[in-house]
Amino acid sequence: MGFVANMTSLVQYFLFVMHFDLQTAANTLTNFMGSAFLLSLLGGFLSDTYINRLNTCLIFGFLEVIALILITVQAYSHDLLPSPLCPKDCVKGRIAFVFYTSLYLLAIGSGGVRGALPALGADQFNQKDPKEAKALGTFFNYMLLSVVIGAAVGVTLIVWVAVNKAWYWGFFISALAALVGFIIFAIGKPFYRIQVPGQSPLLRVIQVIVVAIKNRRLRLPDTPNELYEISDKLHMDSNHYKIVHTNQLRFLDKAAIVPKDIEPQPWNVCSVTQVEEVKIITRMVPIFVSTIIMNTCLAQLQTFSVEQGNTRIMDKSLGHFQFPAPSIPVIPLVFMAFLIPLYEFFFVPFARKITHHPSGITQLQRVGVGLVLSAIAMTVAGLVEVKRRHQATEHPDKQISLFWLAFQYGIFGVADMFTLVGLLEFFYKEAPVGMRSLSTSFTFLSLALGYYLSSIFVNVVNKVTKNITPSKKGWVEGLIPEDLNHNNLNLFYWFLAILSVLNFFHYLYWASWYKYKTEEPVVELNSKGGETTKEPIAELNKQGEEIKEPTTAELLNGRGEGETKEPNAELNGGRETKEPITESNERGGDDVPILHKEGNGEDAKTHHTEEK
Repeated sequence: MGFVANMTSLVQYFLFVMHFDLQTAANTLTNFMGSAFLLSLLGGFLSDTYINRLNTCLIFGFLEVIALILITVQAYSHDLLPSPLCPKDCVKGRIAFVFYTSLYLLAIGSGGVRGALPALGADQFNQKDPKEAKALGTFFNYMLLSVVIGAAVGVTLIVWVAVNKAWYWGFFISALAALVGFIIFAIGKPFYRIQVPGQSPLLRVIQVIVVAIKNRRLRLPDTPNELYEISDKLHMDSNHYKIVHTNQLRFLDKAAIVPKDIEPQPWNVCSVTQVEEVKIITRMVPIFVSTIIMNTCLAQLQTFSVEQGNTRIMDKSLGHFQFPAPSIPVIPLVFMAFLIPLYEFFFVPFARKITHHPSGITQLQRVGVGLVLSAIAMTVAGLVEVKRRHQATEHPDKQISLFWLAFQYGIFGVADMFTLVGLLEFFYKEAPVGMRSLSTSFTFLSLALGYYLSSIFVNVVNKVTKNITPSKKGWVEGLIPEDLNHNNLNLFYWFLAILSVLNFFHYLYWASWYKYKTEEPVVELNSKGGETTKEPIAELNKQGEEIKEPTTAELLNGRGEGETKEPNAELNGGRETKEPITESNERGGDDVPILHKEGNGEDAKTHHTEEK
């Protein structure tokens, strides 16, 4: 509620309270949003490496609440606001200190929470359980739905209060909503499944790169089976699985070559699984880059489109009610609030019958649909701006309705529904276990870079086009509302639409090249004897704890849990037996009939050695 409401209304707060011009207000907002999403990497990194995901959300959530309180205090205090008579460059000294401190403390807090929260929610599902694995995609859909509902309340109720009553009341409601959410989240602490932080994911990546460079002169073996891998559960890089070798990015495989006369150590050799983790991250990068342009388009809809609706020449009435321009984003939110349940309950089951994929369609297919829709949305935005400007200049007495902007917002809302959820699920499922928070943060890093790129595009386009336009002003340069009717915002939108089309073909190439990871459970490898393990089988069946061999007395009392090295004759009172002894298994011990098939103690010892 608080974050999205501020995201849409802050541009007006910058314009009319802080007295920024249009370009500065738009760039300040996009830089703030970019920082908020970029800092999600910090939350993801900390939760993967040093503090768990729950504590990360609690720490950064507290900072977010404090930031919203500071913004509320500044909006309420006349001493912390610029004078209404100040024309420009009014944010200085103490006012600037409080303004930027609260703004970027909000970016730090919300970014940190965003970096850890999706992975924390997804951790509550066991992907090895078919039912829970299927529910993981549903979780991401419902998480987006909850965000949409909160955002819809934010851009209607909170924005209306801020614009029509007082800005500090809008910020106060945002702070109160964040505080309530924080308390509810903290109360649930005893019930969450917690993923313990492990080795730094960045360190694991650096190790592979460094070792691959050190081994660059070594020749790759003829078969991947000759590469180094740790296959038992006690020594695996991850306690859950090993990743099957792929033939892409073969130069990284040199990190898994064991040089002669060198003991396998972390900085001398890496396992195939560790190398494959780096390959996965590398294959993800082009997918991630392909979504940046879409988020640049999103930034324009949250800045310039709001200002389109804010001009005096657009009819903002809805019956007898004056609809605030910052509330226009409620239109795609309403679309999404209806479409997400329809997608979950109707489309996914139908598509699942055809594709047999748990999510109906793959995550990359879902992202591709979103990219196509974003290009269409920017094309429509340009057409609507042409109509709006024509009406404003040719027929100023007949105002165009504010709800013409609903077309571009509605299409982009559907695009966001496909892309955002698709990316979150893709990054979580494909990432190594120890990198899932950092990986899901790539979704928000894409948003951050999209907002930063938006500011760059605005500045560069204005500098390039001011020399070719008759007015000697850039396409998106000037003040609100007068200059908006005489610039070329529609050309800027179409420029982004063309970039979006080119970007989609770029995405298609990398999405078709991407290979989804394949995992092999470690337990299956050991039980079938397909890999050579470094520990006895009996020890591999424990939870990573070393156990001692049970004594004969323990076996006779039914407490034996592992295989014994003693001959069968000793197990049965000194006599050989043809039937397996069952007493040792009555209380949960491992079956040992294979020890009795050899017929004597010497053979039993030999078989145990082979099994090891």
